[in-house]
Amino acid sequence: MTEETPGFDEKPDVPSGADADDAEPKAATPSEEEAAAPAGDVQQTAALTAQLDQVRTALNERTGDLQRLQAEYQNYRRRVERDRVTVKEVAAAGLLSELLPVLDDIGRAREHGELVGGFKAVAESVETVVAKIGLQQFGKEGEPFDPTIHEALMHSYAPDVTETTCVAILQPGYRIGERTIRPARVAVAEPQPGATPAAANEEKADDEESGGTEEV
Repeated sequence: MTEETPGFDEKPDVPSGADADDAEPKAATPSEEEAAAPAGDVQQTAALTAQLDQVRTALNERTGDLQRLQAEYQNYRRRVERDRVTVKEVAAAGLLSELLPVLDDIGRAREHGELVGGFKAVAESVETVVAKIGLQQFGKEGEPFDPTIHEALMHSYAPDVTETTCVAILQPGYRIGERTIRPARVAVAEPQPGATPAAANEEKADDEESGGTEEV
């Protein structure tokens, strides 16, 4: 009976005529397909990157088209709204122009104290309705003359004004929105040629008085 000697590992049988190195396992040599795999991955990644760039470019173009379309739509809406307001103002101006003589009569009746009784109620109702439509009255005594909203029917000179001034409102002006239906018909006064305004005279007199009290 043969006993095994401890401490010695058994070695694989080596065929006769073979070297001991042949018995050691050899590392697997990569095949040509495996060697070519990394190059194929790089090409595939490059192709995917190119496709992604194309998709991004197309997306940017579509986004730009959408933004331009949205801007055009907003401009269209603004034009439609502006045209709608203009048409409304033109229609209202045409109607209110026919009512201006009635409003003038109401104003004269009020000035003369004749706006009483049922006529007063009707007149106030008419004024309320035209105000709701958007009619606004303008023109006040003492305001500077503006040829874009005033029509001068009378002209004079006055020593107490420093610029062309509306000194009387013969007929009030009316507007709706920014549209003037009728300019205010006024009497204007200009500074007296060569005359010193009263305010300047008072200031000059005050200066003279204060100067006269100074001691030399």
